[in-house]
Amino acid sequence: MTGTLQVFTSAAVNYLPKVRILCRSIRRHHPEAVIHLALADRRPDWLVTEGEPFDDVLDVSQLGIPDWYRWSFTHNIVELATAIKPFALARLLELPGCATVVYFDPDIVLFSRVDDILGTLAHSSLALTPHQNKPERTLDAVLDNEVASLKHGIFNLGFIGVANCDEGRRFAQWWGERTWALCRADVPNGLFTDQKWVNFAPVFFDGVAIVKSSRHNVATWNLTTRELTGSLDSGFQVDGEPLGFYHFTGFDSGAHRIMAIKNAAASASVQELIAWYERETEVADNDPVSRTPWAFGRYSDGTPIEPWHRWLYRDRADLRDAFPDPYDASLGERSFAGWCAAEGRLLRAQYEEGRGGMGSKARPLTVGAGAAWQLLRLAVSPRAGRALRARVYAILRAEGIGGITRRMARRRSP
Repeated sequence: MTGTLQVFTSAAVNYLPKVRILCRSIRRHHPEAVIHLALADRRPDWLVTEGEPFDDVLDVSQLGIPDWYRWSFTHNIVELATAIKPFALARLLELPGCATVVYFDPDIVLFSRVDDILGTLAHSSLALTPHQNKPERTLDAVLDNEVASLKHGIFNLGFIGVANCDEGRRFAQWWGERTWALCRADVPNGLFTDQKWVNFAPVFFDGVAIVKSSRHNVATWNLTTRELTGSLDSGFQVDGEPLGFYHFTGFDSGAHRIMAIKNAAASASVQELIAWYERETEVADNDPVSRTPWAFGRYSDGTPIEPWHRWLYRDRADLRDAFPDPYDASLGERSFAGWCAAEGRLLRAQYEEGRGGMGSKARPLTVGAGAAWQLLRLAVSPRAGRALRARVYAILRAEGIGGITRRMARRRSP
């Protein structure tokens, strides 16, 4: 297949430092690629491509999303960053000369070329990577990894490759229809943003390739069945093949380090890789850009938008009609925020306890004693545990013990 390779990622402005790490790795290994940032945010005036490792910025307002402004209000930051992916994909497939579009999450890093994937897309419509490519060997790992995939999706949508063919374009349209209406982080009700929908892809579309190579989309949820060896100096290998790309999901919360210790505590290569990303992101996190407020996170008067406000506005067409600009708080009691503070508050419990996605209740699986012991060992380690101790201390100060409990309950989410 001849034509250009278009690569994109999706993020808000505050994630730009990690976007740069990803895009530099793409540029290093695929200099022929045209790299785009799909921005789930308002584009600030200072954000230009000059000096950046990406070639183009696709603002959410430019993606042809129906009623995009009101629609943005119905999503939290993660939901919006994932909901716009199929619209960015469709836009890139329209570019003259485009042969292939590849998406990577901003917390991924490439460590070698992915020509095997591009070769697959030369005779396939889609390329997907499963969370696991081999059965787990212990019940604890089944609970951690295979059950998590049943909840969050068989395929990890930190990566997807799409060929510019009729079936690829048909997929982009279908995926966009699903994320426009139902891109919700609502695992108890069977939804997980854009990702779980793609369980249907091999059924609904022809030419879907499942990339089973262990070298791609390596992450904590498959370290139990893949052997990562080597070093930064010599290069990393996975089951004897060069590492293609590694997915550092859950890094900011500390969940990545916890699960890497549990699943690959004996691997010096895994620990070296994580320590490298920790150093890279420490520099990135000190960039003032990482503290840029999300444009869609507050009302016009600066008041934070509560999650149940978004859920209520999403589910009620009468409210969307009555308040065409849900962000505008200038009308006081006659604004949507004012309505929520008065009449809407009577519905708050209903939404937070039963209908509001992340507010829905589900019983978390417990942490095994082995994981708890490994976490304790890490926490008391003078060097390896320094970042973890600092993170735990910051959470305790800000949120109390409940903050730690919530993160442990979420640690299994791919």
